[in-house]
Amino acid sequence: MKFGIGMFPTDYSIDAVELGRAVERQGFESLWFPEHTHIPSSRRSPYPSGGELPPEYSHSLDPFVALAAVAGTTTRIRLGTGVCLVIERDPIVLAKEVASLDHLSGGRVLLGVGAGWNLEEMQNHRTDPRTRWSLLRERILAMKQIWTQDEAEFHGKHVDFDAIWQWPKPVQKPHPQILVGGDGPHALQRVVEYGDAWMPHAHGGALNLAGRIAELHRLAAEAGRPAPAVTVWSPARDPGLIGRLEEMGVERCIFGLAAAPADSVLPRLEHYAEVARPFIEAA
Repeated sequence: MKFGIGMFPTDYSIDAVELGRAVERQGFESLWFPEHTHIPSSRRSPYPSGGELPPEYSHSLDPFVALAAVAGTTTRIRLGTGVCLVIERDPIVLAKEVASLDHLSGGRVLLGVGAGWNLEEMQNHRTDPRTRWSLLRERILAMKQIWTQDEAEFHGKHVDFDAIWQWPKPVQKPHPQILVGGDGPHALQRVVEYGDAWMPHAHGGALNLAGRIAELHRLAAEAGRPAPAVTVWSPARDPGLIGRLEEMGVERCIFGLAAAPADSVLPRLEHYAEVARPFIEAA
């Protein structure tokens, strides 16, 4: 079992570089930064977890800028997006950003992707919420072409460009692992079609995760591809639950931290390291 830490890097929380160094020092495998380019002040889209939207959603740094800063001051930890809102980004520019970060970090990027929940936010990017999943699919497929072909082109309904040159290519071959976020009814089909791994939320418990992992393996076998890996976001910090997730075949658990100053974050980080240590040592 691998363990990661996820937190919104903000203008009021622990510095992203300080956090990255601490995550590496405590023995975690990866660091994950979420993304929101902005939050519309209308607040029409309800916060999926209920209640008031935490302030880090509107104060977050750009994840790729923050991860690049972390990359320059660490040597081992993987650098993940959890998740990158691909539907709000130009795919040619995003392909360049991901490949550049993978190049600068020596091949440490993990690309978690998703389509988002804030409808007004995506509409401000001229994305139609009704077609966001098909848009995500085409942008991922287009980026794969850019990363793997010396002369790439893509012709789809949402993404359309003639042959282009773009370097650097990612250090990781054929490209950084793509982890598809989402717990919805079609999430597993998306993973099998254009992802390398599934990244659901455990919501404090295993729920029907074992059944869905079995379904994921079945869909992958029917498609003639290896079973995708599973990374679980924000599981309960319960060793018993983590043990059950490990038995199900979950590859990685990500512990979520609320954005806060260093004097609050670092003690919690140390506690999570103590929870993870027995599983790391037993591996």
